[in-house]
Amino acid sequence: MQDELAFKKRILDLANRCDRSGIYTFSDFMDINEQALFFEMEPELSFVPYTLFGGREDCERRMVRFGSPEMLGYAEDFPIRCLTIRPLMQKFADDLTHRDFLGALMHLGIERNVLGDIIVRDNIGYLFCEDVVADYLAEHLDKVKHTSVTCTVGTECPAAAKPIFSEEELVVNAPRCDSVVAKAYNLSRSESARLFAAKRVFINGRQCESPGSVLKEGDVISVRGFGKFIFKGIRTETKKSRIRVKILRYI
Repeated sequence: MQDELAFKKRILDLANRCDRSGIYTFSDFMDINEQALFFEMEPELSFVPYTLFGGREDCERRMVRFGSPEMLGYAEDFPIRCLTIRPLMQKFADDLTHRDFLGALMHLGIERNVLGDIIVRDNIGYLFCEDVVADYLAEHLDKVKHTSVTCTVGTECPAAAKPIFSEEELVVNAPRCDSVVAKAYNLSRSESARLFAAKRVFINGRQCESPGSVLKEGDVISVRGFGKFIFKGIRTETKKSRIRVKILRYI
C-alpha cells in the first residue's frame, strides 16, 4: 500500500511540474501493474495530456510523457534508446534467454525501472532503456552468462526487433475477454476465471476488471504468465451459432 501511494505521488508530481513549468516530464519505465495504477489516476490527471510509450508501440514496459505540442508549443521525443547486445562470436555463444540478459544487467547494479522490454532474437538481445544509462551499459556490459558480447546504442527499434506474430482463428461463444482468453490458452472456464480474479489479465495496458468485457478489433490482451495477443475481430459465424475470431499471437 505504501509503495502504491509513493508511486501515485511521483506521477502526480510529474504532472504538476509539467503544468507549472511548461516542460515535458517523463516517468521511469512502468511495469504492467504500475500502469494499472496509473490508469486509476486518470481523473486526477485530466488537467494535462499524456502519452505512453516503451520504444515500440507494443512494449509491455512503458514510460509516461506529460505534455503535448499543442500544450507546450514544441515537440520532444521520449528519452529512450535501444541497445543491441550481440555475442562477439555467435558460433561459440551460449543459448541466451531473456533471463540471461536481465541477469547480466542486474549484475551491473542497474535499477529495473530504467530498463524497458528486452527482446531476444537469434541470440541477440535488444534492450530499450533510458538514455541516461545507455552509454554506461554499452561500455560496461561485456558478458551475458558465459558469452562475451558487444553493445551498440541506437535511437530507434531495429527492424530485427519488430514484433513477430502467428495468425490464428478461434471458435468461441462470444467475443468476451474471458471466452477468448480461455480458448487462446486452452484453459477451462474456471481456470480462466481465476486469472481475472488474480488480476493477471490486461486490455491495452489496463487491468481487466470484468471478465465479460467485449473485445474490440485492435485490442491488445496481456495475460501474466501466458503471453500476449491482438484481437482482430469476428470473422464468421458457425452453424452452431458460435463465432470464429482472429487473433495475432506474439511469438
